[in-house]
Amino acid sequence: MCHRCKSSLFSHTRPPIHTLYVYIHIYSKTFWRIVRSRSTEEFEPAPYVFTLLNALLWLYYGLTKPDGFLVATVNGFGAVMEAIYVVLFIVYAANHATRVKTVKLAAALDIGGFGVVFAVTTFAISELQLRIMVVGMICACLNVLMYGSPLAAMKTVITTKSVEFMPFFLSFFLFLNGGVWATYALLDRDIFLGIPNGTGFVLGAIQLIIYAIYKNSKASQSSNETADPLLASNAGYGQGEAPDHV
Repeated sequence: MCHRCKSSLFSHTRPPIHTLYVYIHIYSKTFWRIVRSRSTEEFEPAPYVFTLLNALLWLYYGLTKPDGFLVATVNGFGAVMEAIYVVLFIVYAANHATRVKTVKLAAALDIGGFGVVFAVTTFAISELQLRIMVVGMICACLNVLMYGSPLAAMKTVITTKSVEFMPFFLSFFLFLNGGVWATYALLDRDIFLGIPNGTGFVLGAIQLIIYAIYKNSKASQSSNETADPLLASNAGYGQGEAPDHV
């Protein structure tokens, strides 16, 4: 099958189910817990604020790129979901300091940061290909930087010899999400999608290997009996970002 045909098939299919799973299943569990308890407890707002910025930037990239329908669709949905999560985080903040911190982060990054990127690339760059390149570079760099949390999670597992803070499904969908989007990037010859998602695929594979090595350790078995998986999920990924989505 020709490259153009393959790209067309990818570009006009529905958004990948694994990506929507990350937005709905993993995050919804965390926020149902927050809504039920009417408190954000020990959860940190930064991962969700950063993920909203990430989704907004990829949405803009997808809308800017002529054949970016699939990227725009997935991240448009993700941006709506993340915006709801950030609002819930503000409403149910455990204390006033957390609420103020969330509002400041969202205002500075999701409104200010995205607004600056949008304004500069829209009004200062008239040539479409250059605009796509600049926005794509920003998106790719942000995605790569946000891999600090999976790396931190792997370090924690190796240090503690416990998989408590690296839940299997987060690692699995980081691997699956990165692999499928990296394949799409190869077919579409999109380096800006390829670099971060290729990195995610490799990190996801390493996480799964580490998980297999330490899942039956005494420390893991002990933690499984006592730890809350949602709190563990937040602790493992809370310092940088939840798994990347595109």
